[in-house]
Amino acid sequence: MSFISEFFKNKSEVGAVAPSSKFLGKKMYGGIDFSEVNCIVEFGPGTGVFTKEILKRLKPSACMIIFETNPSFYEKLKQDIDDPRALILNESAEKIGEYLKNQNQEKADFIISSLPLTVFPKELKENILKGAVDNLSKDGQYIQFQYSLNAHKLLKENFSSVKLAFSLINMPPAFVYKCSL
Repeated sequence: MSFISEFFKNKSEVGAVAPSSKFLGKKMYGGIDFSEVNCIVEFGPGTGVFTKEILKRLKPSACMIIFETNPSFYEKLKQDIDDPRALILNESAEKIGEYLKNQNQEKADFIISSLPLTVFPKELKENILKGAVDNLSKDGQYIQFQYSLNAHKLLKENFSSVKLAFSLINMPPAFVYKCSL
């Protein structure tokens, strides 16, 4: 399966022409103390570059809920990841509350998002971010990367604190937003 072919097949769902770099991954999840994480949620993992690294760090009793709507990426994740802590769903991130409840989790400690918010319709973006805010623990973080600063205003409207970082070593370079309630 070619990442680039998925991009050209569905630009409204796949926001990149290549998987994310390990350098971007470190900016996304590098500051997380995984010994304190009980539940982490991932939105739009694509081929699972971050997913696999997060699972390596996640404690045995924790869970990871993964939302991927692209059928090809979903099938690849199901094929590549065999970990009882990982619940891989072919569902929209809008359903975060439903699946946290199904997994007996009150809130997510962290939400890692690779969703291409800039290409999503307004209502979908708003629903996803509302779900993230409603289902994030008070001390948790929503971590999002984008290839532009277009999402900055939207994230500031939803979170009380939005810190920005930049990963030059990625194709293309990316902005990382670390958002808190």
